[in-house]
Amino acid sequence: MKYALVIPDGVADEPQESLDGLTPLQAATTPHMNAIATAGLIGQADNVPADMPSGSDVGTMSLFGYDPHIYHTGRAPLEAAAQGIELAETDWAVRCNLVTILDGVMKSFTAGQIPNDIAAELIGLLDAELADDPAWKFHVGVSYRNLLLHRPASTAAVFGSETETVPPHDITDQLVAEFLPRGPGSETLRKMMARSEELFAACPPNTDRTQRGELPATSVWLWGEGKRPALTPFAERFGVTGAVITAVDLLRGIGKLLGWRIIDVPGATGFTDTDYAAKGRYAIDALADVDFIVVHVEATDEASHEGDVPAKVQALEAIDREIVGPLHAFLKKQGEYRLLVAPDHPTFLRTKTHSHGYVPFAMCGTGIEPDEAVTYDEPTAAASSLTFDGGYELIPFFLSDNS
Repeated sequence: MKYALVIPDGVADEPQESLDGLTPLQAATTPHMNAIATAGLIGQADNVPADMPSGSDVGTMSLFGYDPHIYHTGRAPLEAAAQGIELAETDWAVRCNLVTILDGVMKSFTAGQIPNDIAAELIGLLDAELADDPAWKFHVGVSYRNLLLHRPASTAAVFGSETETVPPHDITDQLVAEFLPRGPGSETLRKMMARSEELFAACPPNTDRTQRGELPATSVWLWGEGKRPALTPFAERFGVTGAVITAVDLLRGIGKLLGWRIIDVPGATGFTDTDYAAKGRYAIDALADVDFIVVHVEATDEASHEGDVPAKVQALEAIDREIVGPLHAFLKKQGEYRLLVAPDHPTFLRTKTHSHGYVPFAMCGTGIEPDEAVTYDEPTAAASSLTFDGGYELIPFFLSDNS
């Protein structure tokens, strides 16, 4: 049996006035996702518990079959794993975004998708500031996505359960003052954020972006703090080997911690310009070596963060055409299989942020008896009797003989 999961990140949404009252899933031309619904089952799952922040770290962990109340320790340590950074028991990782804040408002949580070379220079400036304190170190990632590590000399904790930080993508176009870090360790984080403003304003490659009509990084935004998680390997829990295709460090980190192969795809960007067709080809090739392939596409989520309705519909159609269609055709030819399409959480175009709530899924394949649904969308899923209030129960159901 071969298994595949396609994740159109953040695709679940509300009806849009510009789409004549339809959601992007309803408005988009998605014959291959609809074919899965017709051939199999459709339902809904709640991947993000109401008492936890809505984000891909919680939502994806749940989607992979792991109860976030048990396994989730924070977003940053998952991204540290993606970079091959080993965390000791007392270490903390903190996510470090390069952002653009103008007149106190979060204008861009990506600093205008800042190029890697400028990002590396800016993070280097910050790291040089900490040279005299070996307990702190910045690590360069990709573009605006970077990390800050705290390796204390003692077991005394700088952060704690009362530490509160907010993802910058959740406060786009809002005043940032009320969302600054709070609680244990927050004073240190705020000082670093304030110092970054001074350093970045004196960095010509960064400030020159303004003259070209591009957004500069005005500061760092520190959030997503956490300690090393302990995830039971996927093969040990479910008896199948796995691999993941993604351009996002968060998913790569979870994959590594689950014991999956991480497959790099040329042209995969984590944005709407990603190479969808390449992801589809690499997913098919991967199934020669593993039982379960996960294809994650960030483009739909990024379009929501930008509030771009046409871009979300276009990304969804590309996922259907270039990934779901070819992958399903291959699976049907190779023998017994199961295919699942499911997002991790809703991301509303109206708010440009992640949200709590149910997301629709569709699955088909060997041993799955079809229901009466013929389309993959939110209203059809909401009308289904197949509901997982704990989203982490979906994957065990998908993999079981009793689906």
